[in-house]
Parts: sequence; structure tokens; C-alpha cells
Amino acid sequence: MKNFLINTLSSVYNIFLVIALAVFASPLFASENFSGYSEDVFPETYCMALNIYYEARGSSMADQIAVSDVVLNRVRDTRYPNTVCEVVKQGRTDSNGNMIRNQCQFSWYCDGKVDRPNDQDAWIAAQTLAWRIMKFDEFRGLTEGATHYHAHYVNPRWARDMTLIGSIGVHKFYRWD
Repeated sequence: MKNFLINTLSSVYNIFLVIALAVFASPLFASENFSGYSEDVFPETYCMALNIYYEARGSSMADQIAVSDVVLNRVRDTRYPNTVCEVVKQGRTDSNGNMIRNQCQFSWYCDGKVDRPNDQDAWIAAQTLAWRIMKFDEFRGLTEGATHYHAHYVNPRWARDMTLIGSIGVHKFYRWD
């Protein structure tokens, strides 16, 4: 019963947040129909939402939060860029400045596919979570300082040089020592 009440309250809170965004910020939205906030108005939060959507949309909320926590940990780490968008879009470029396919920190960013969310429910959920993380500083610290993660089904070379923090959802999380 307790879990049911917590889940219900969390769902009500998310719905309230989306409605509040629609009512109070609607003049700022680029589209006529509410589908969240635009990249032009809240670029850093939008980048976070895209990363949540493409890295963890089919996973648990805890996994989505952990993926976001890694981005923010990188922003605060001097070895990485200083903004969410710069961290999310970090990758190798060719001599013309174009992203090299599959050479990005977050694979979805340079996989050659269009970065336009199709699943509107998952997109609104990602935007809502990103808003809570970026605007209210909720859920910080879940990954205990992790700056890296990967899906369970891959074994990247860099993982053996880092400290494993643990697994959340479909990802394993690591940090420098």
C-alpha cells in the first residue's frame, strides 16, 4: 500500500509539473501544442532531456536519474566541458568540424540518426525529469560521483581503469579514483 501511495503521489507530482509548465511558460514554447519546452528557451535542460530520452528512455526512473547525474558530474569535473550541452555533445570531429560517426561521449549524438524524439510520452517524461533535475536540483548524488557508464551488454576498455560504483537499471556506473 505504501509503494502504491508513493507511486501515485509521484505520478500526480509529474502531471502537476507538466500542467504548471504548460500554464505558466506556454508563451515561451515554440509549438502550438504543449510537448514540453523548446531548445531555444531552455537549452541546457533540453540537452539533458534529450540525453535522458536517448540513453535511458526504456529503463527505470532511477537509471534515467543516474544517467543525468553522470552528465552533471562531468560538468563539475575539470576534465570535461562546463555545460550540459557541451558534455552531451562532446565528441571527435573531422578536419571540417563535423562530428565523426560513433565517436561521441554519448553514442546517440553522433549515430547518424535524426535526434527528434518520436515517443511523445517518453519525451514528455524525459523533459519533466530533466526539468526537476536542472531547475530544482533534485536527485543529485545517486551515482556517488560517477563520470562514466555503459550498458551491461558492452565491455569498454576504459572500464578496467576506473572504480565500479554499481549497476542501476541497464547501466554500470564508474568514477575516477
